[in-house]
Order: sequence, then C-alpha cells, then structure tokens
Amino acid sequence: MNPTAPLLLETRNLHFRFGSRPILHEVSLQVEAGSIYGFLGPNGAGKSTTMRLLLGLLRPASGSVHLFGHDLGRHRVALLNRVGALIENPSLYDHLTGRENVEATRRLRGVPAHRTAEVLALVGLTDNAHRPAREYSLGMRQRLGLAIALLSDPDLLLLDEPTNGLDPNGIMEMRELLQRLRQEHGKTILVSSHLIHEIEKVATHVGVIQQGRLVFQGSLPDLQRLQTGRGRLVLETQDADTCRNLLPGLLAGATVAGPGTLRLPWLSQEHTAEVAAALVAAGQPLYGLRLEQPSLEDTFLHLTEEAAR
Repeated sequence: MNPTAPLLLETRNLHFRFGSRPILHEVSLQVEAGSIYGFLGPNGAGKSTTMRLLLGLLRPASGSVHLFGHDLGRHRVALLNRVGALIENPSLYDHLTGRENVEATRRLRGVPAHRTAEVLALVGLTDNAHRPAREYSLGMRQRLGLAIALLSDPDLLLLDEPTNGLDPNGIMEMRELLQRLRQEHGKTILVSSHLIHEIEKVATHVGVIQQGRLVFQGSLPDLQRLQTGRGRLVLETQDADTCRNLLPGLLAGATVAGPGTLRLPWLSQEHTAEVAAALVAAGQPLYGLRLEQPSLEDTFLHLTEEAAR
C-alpha cells in the first residue's frame, strides 16, 4: 500500500461472530482514494459479511470501521450519505420501467431530479429506460442497480459480486463501467469477487480473505511479485535422467516430467545460465529452456490453500 495515499475506507482488527461461531478474525482493510480494490476470496470466506459490516448492517464483535477518516459507529448517517452500495442482486420493481425505478429511489432520498437522467446515461441504460425492469437481462438489472447506487454521487462504491451470474458480454460491460467510474468520475470502488481472472483486469489493489482472515493485501503488482519466487525452470533435452545424474549438484531439486523434460525451482538468472552452460559442457543437447510462472489464479489458490491449512 502507498503510505502517503489517503484511506477512504479502513477497518481495524474487525471481528465478527454468528452466535458462538467466529466468522471474521482481525480483518484490517485499507482502501486508498482513487483505487479499485478487489476483495477476493472463495465463497463462504467472509466477503459478504464484511460488506455488511462496512455498511453498518451488522455490528462487529470488536474492532472498528472508518470511512473518510471517521468512525462509522459514531457518524453512521453522515458517512453513509457518501457511500453507494450494491449488495447481491438489486431490489427492483419489475412492473416499473428502469426510469421509474430510479425515480422512486431518487424521490425517497431527496436527490435532485436531474440525477435520474445522469445516472441512467452513466450506466448506458438511456435507450432502455422506458422498458419495464422485468424485460431487462441480468446484466441490465445489475447496471440499473448500480445507477440507483450512484444517485447521490457517492465518493465510495461498495459492490458485492456485481458480475455474479453474468454472461461474458455482461461481465465486460460491468468491467468497463467500473473503470470509467474510477478514471472519469473519480470514484473509489471496493468490489468483492471469487474470480481472480476478472479482478485482475480491473483492480488496482487486492485483498484476499480466507476463512475470515485477510491473508494478503497490497497492489496488483505486489500480488504479481508473489509469483516470482514460485516459478519453475523447464529444460527440454534428450534424456532427462542422464542429465540429472550427470549434474547432481545443479539439478538436485529437479523432477523428471517426461523422458526429455526436467522441471526445477527457478532460483535466479545466474543459476539458469549456469545450468545451461553445464549441460552443454557435459555434451547434453539443450532443445528448450523456459521459465514457467504461476498464473495469478494459481497464486490466489496458493494463498487460500495455505491459509486453510
């Protein structure tokens, strides 16, 4: 995290339990202003519970939630006026049009009338605003829910699994919309998901939760750097067993993945060069040499599996 960047959202040692069953343990989120924070974890890890705590819908057993530098427990109404949220599926009136759904909430909240047209345009629903919500696709319903969340022009958006159940086109539309909200409208966004491959396309920062514990938090490059130490060097040669026997020192940690394929942990560029030179000097043909890096999804699974153990 950037120590000089202001935090729009922060939790401090957040604990929560349902009855006697602990759900969250010392969760300390730090969401920087102007970021898209991807809150990642398997289903049941504690994401939705955390989101409800952030909105004051649940009370923590201990710890605190701070929005815009202030304690949510002491200034709930004033702080939540600056927050827009979409938790699970939006609650819509299916018999009303898209515009009428937005209007109903606008009047209830006392938001200026011009915001209805603005938020519908922002989420790309102007041309379909006259249609009843029951005719909307799931992706359109999610965007309509987001339009309602944007009515008060909030500084912070909290979105719980906004792409859940969407088809590829709907996922792409939502992803592009979130990027536009951040880049063109200055929104800070916390978006929860269990899909790392979607989050990596949109997030600037990531937090990974497993079994109620935050097991990683940092920028997307920080998460990507975790991959470096887990890379594997793959050697393609004529006889893998012969090579390993000829160079027991350099290839002690190697495994035979095929008659002519060796895999060993990647240590450094210098070690790679030393292995290649030693094979050639030993008279062994070197047909291929490459570094295999784990994907971000592999890294995510590694983090959550380690936490589970």
